[in-house]
Order: sequence, then C-alpha cells, then structure tokens
Amino acid sequence: MPRLDNPAYEAALSIASRLHELGHAAYFAGGCVRDILLGLQPKDFDVATSATPDIVQAAFLRTESVGAHFGVVLVINEVAGERIATEVATFRSDGAYSDGRRPDSVRFSTDARHDVLRRDFTINGMLLDPVSFEHGDPLTVEHPGRTACCVLDLVGGRGDLERRIVRAIGEPRTRFNEDKLRMLRAIRFAARLNFTIERRTMAAIQAQAGTIHQVSSERVRDELTRILTEGGARRGFELLDESGLLVEVLPEIARLKGVEQPPEFHPEGDVWIHTLMLLDHLKKGASTTLAWGMLLHDVGKPATFTPPDPTKPGDRIRFNGHVEVGVAIARTILNRLRFSNDDCDQILALIKHHMQFGDITKMKQSTLKRFLRLPQFDEHLTLHYADVMSSNRNLGPYNYALEQLEDLGHEELRPQLLITGRELIAAGYKPGPQFKAMLVAAEDAQLEGQIHTPEEGLAMLRERFGPSVETNSE
Repeated sequence: MPRLDNPAYEAALSIASRLHELGHAAYFAGGCVRDILLGLQPKDFDVATSATPDIVQAAFLRTESVGAHFGVVLVINEVAGERIATEVATFRSDGAYSDGRRPDSVRFSTDARHDVLRRDFTINGMLLDPVSFEHGDPLTVEHPGRTACCVLDLVGGRGDLERRIVRAIGEPRTRFNEDKLRMLRAIRFAARLNFTIERRTMAAIQAQAGTIHQVSSERVRDELTRILTEGGARRGFELLDESGLLVEVLPEIARLKGVEQPPEFHPEGDVWIHTLMLLDHLKKGASTTLAWGMLLHDVGKPATFTPPDPTKPGDRIRFNGHVEVGVAIARTILNRLRFSNDDCDQILALIKHHMQFGDITKMKQSTLKRFLRLPQFDEHLTLHYADVMSSNRNLGPYNYALEQLEDLGHEELRPQLLITGRELIAAGYKPGPQFKAMLVAAEDAQLEGQIHTPEEGLAMLRERFGPSVETNSE
C-alpha cells in the first residue's frame, strides 16, 4: 500500500479522528479508497460519517455548508501552510431522482450500508477506517458479524478491483436513472484504469444512451475532458462508441467512421482509426486544449470527402477545404459544450494550423517566424508529431520546426518592432484602414531582414504605399 503523507490525507485523517473521539463512525469514502487499494496516491479524500451536519459543524472551527440539505459540509484545515477543504458527508439514503441528477429528498442514517448502496459503482463503494489504517492494521475486509476491520466492503468492490471490472451497485438501470452522467463516468473509470465494464452495466448504458441529453452541456464537457486527459483516451472513445454514447454526445466524431483516406498518405486506415491513433499519443495530464485539438483536428473530413475521379488516372481521395470546414464544425461543438473563449481560441488555432507543417520548409522567413511564435506552439508541435506518427511517420517537418526554434531564438522570432503606429503618425500618416496593412508590411520586411532601422522601414513604406499627407503638403 502507498504511504499517504500528503496534506489532504493529514487533514482528512484529523477530521476522522476527531469524529471518532466524539463517538461517531467516520470513514474515507469513494475514489480515494479505490486508489489506495490499487496502490495509487489519491489527490483528495472524502469523509463519510454517521454524524449529522450540525454535529460536524459544531466539531470543527472552520466549516462551510455546501449542501446541508444533502448532508455535505466542507471542513477547512491548514496543513503545512496549505488550505485544505475536505468534504464531509453524512450517511444517507436517497429519495427519487426526478431530474436525473439529484435526489428530490434525502434521509440521514447512522448505518453505513444505506450510504454505500446509493453510490454509483462497486469500486467506488468501499469505505476505509483511516484510524485503523494509520495504526497499521491490515487491509482486511468486513465479513458478516465482524466489525473490527480497516476496509468496509458491502458491495463486492474489492473483488471487482481484482477482476478489473466496473460494475454498477445494485440494478444498473436504476443507478443511471438517478444520475445520467454516471454512464459517462463508467466509461471514464474503465478507460483510465484499463478495466472492463460489466455486461449488465454496459447493456444498461446502451439502453439509456439517448437519455444523456438530460445532463447539462457543462457536465458532459467536463466528463469528456476527463476521459481525454486522465489516461486511456483511445480506449475511452472506443467505449463511447461501443456504448452508443458517442453518437449522442459527439455525433460529429461518430461520422469519422468509415471515411476512407488516401493510402499513400494514411496507410493506417479511415479517419476514425487515424483519430484513435492520435488519442494513443495523449499523455495523462495533457491540457484540455491539446486533447480537444487532437480529437477535432480532422473533424472537417467527412463533409469534404471527394473520391478519386475515375477519368483522371492516378487521382486520389481528397479533402479540399477540410481545415476551414473543420474549424467551423469545431466551433459549433465547442459552443454547444460551452467552452471558454480562451479554450475555444486555442483549440480552433490547433485545427486551423495543423496542415501548415507540410509547407514549413518552403515558408518565407516572415511566414515561418509568425508560425513558430503562435501562442502555445508546443501544443501545435505535439499535435503534429502525433498526426504524422499516426499516418506516414514523416518527421521531417517536425524536426525542421525544432531546428528553427533553436536557431532563431526569442529575439529573432519576436524582435522589437522598428515601425509602430507611433512612427507612422510621426511621419505624417493619418490613422486609417491602410494602417494595419502598413504595419504588417513593415514587420514582414523586418522579419525577412530587409530593413534594419526605422528610417529604412519608412522609406520602404513610402515606396510601397505612397508618401504621407504631410509629405504631399510640402
């Protein structure tokens, strides 16, 4: 078992210990128990207790009521100078879920069994007594009639961990009716942990996939992002497809299936297979923007597929304009899922520029330098590397970009501008529509090494755009 000595663990242990001292049951609950049993380091710890919210709030100096109706209180501690907020929830059983997300009513309980049976999956339904765990007691599992143990497993979670299975607690359809997002969560856990989804659980997802639209766009977005960034992205999207959820939440990605590509450039197969291979390159912890850029980079291909012209010998499949169409489709997806403007800008930039690497060795210096200084260019590089390694494996443009980045350096890529609006106004030019064109022309000339002083820049602009009003008046 991993040694747990991070601030979040220390805070949660102190809370459980205090509740024990007051005569209440207190366990670590949910994903942290699963991760401990898998030998992983949990990032946060939730506490489940028989103490009611008012007792929890009275027991600690700093608390925040984030869901008193549902028995949830945040207990605030400072450990090693770090503010730690630990979620402490009272054992409860839930009433009906009429909105497919939250129970209409809850009933507090002193019986941990009631609390466990309302949870989503068996691997998330185990409880751990942190006080016994801290004192080195073995990670034994409770049996009927035995209460002195470290792990309380009332739903077979330990066995499912060993068998590497994601299984709903109780009746799967009931669990998914309670919270539709659990269908996507099942996919995420199976992908991240490389587990199999139990047969009845998968069948329930397939039967209810169409009801995922009851979940808000923001919650769907966040769950899909976790599938992409927590590890196992390719498996996650294969499971989304198998479960029937992919066509519901991302029909544009489902349309990639069966879209053939020219074998001389894409020996790996159709656009769907190519995209899955890209997702294989996504590392755990990848940024949201890189992950979605990889997923959506070829989303314009189905709409632009053009088969070979049989009257033209040697003609091939083409996707003319797929970048521009892909940007438009991706913008629709990102707006539907309510991404932030900043995330949208970067994801769309990744799609817009991903084909430019093919021309990188032929770019003039000004174009090359503008390309290499795109915001978060490292993500453009990573996407391109995954793109070619999932197709023809031609790393020439990738290596050229790396060489140019090293050779040029910051000063050459982003030099102090010789000509700005201030210089143009001082030279007698009036601000107007041509100002932008003049400034771009001046910067291009500077990046190309054609001008080296403001005077040279102004001379070039007078020759190209004509003299200023002030010069004419003379």
